[in-house]
Amino acid sequence: MRGTTDPAQRLRDLARLRRVRDRIDREYARPLDVEALARGAHMSAGHLSRQFRLAYGESPYGYLMTRRIERAMALLRRGDLSVTEVCFAVGCSSLGTFSTRFTELVGMPPSAYRRRAAAPARPADDTDKADTGDTGDEVDGAGAAPGAGMPTGMPSCLEKQVTRPVRTRRRPAASRSPR
Repeated sequence: MRGTTDPAQRLRDLARLRRVRDRIDREYARPLDVEALARGAHMSAGHLSRQFRLAYGESPYGYLMTRRIERAMALLRRGDLSVTEVCFAVGCSSLGTFSTRFTELVGMPPSAYRRRAAAPARPADDTDKADTGDTGDEVDGAGAAPGAGMPTGMPSCLEKQVTRPVRTRRRPAASRSPR
């Protein structure tokens, strides 16, 4: 897409990427990989990854995992499934990878999120904190701030941007250019 000057070709490329994104949204619970998505779009896996990142700001795999975690959050809030059942229901095959990614995106482990969602809401002037020693600052040792990862009435597209961890990669000092 970057080197394409023909607007019609650019629109066709964007339409193919939109179809890939729509397929991820529809089939997130199925075993999907970048190679299969690329075959469906008649592209190489590398080309799909580059173009998808240019168009949407994240890799196809990152987008897939974000969709899975968003769905997992809804299932965990319901409270009728275990974390393992939720992991497999959203299409993840590894509980470890699911838990790690969930914690990165939400700010707390899935088990803590499930417990917090199941707990009844406490009033703001809760007086029994002094009796229990609970300060409300931590969730089962996770260190998450109160309300972290819980629905705030904010649209999910904005909540994702706010709750997503910031990853900064620094270049080695030798390769930096002086200003």
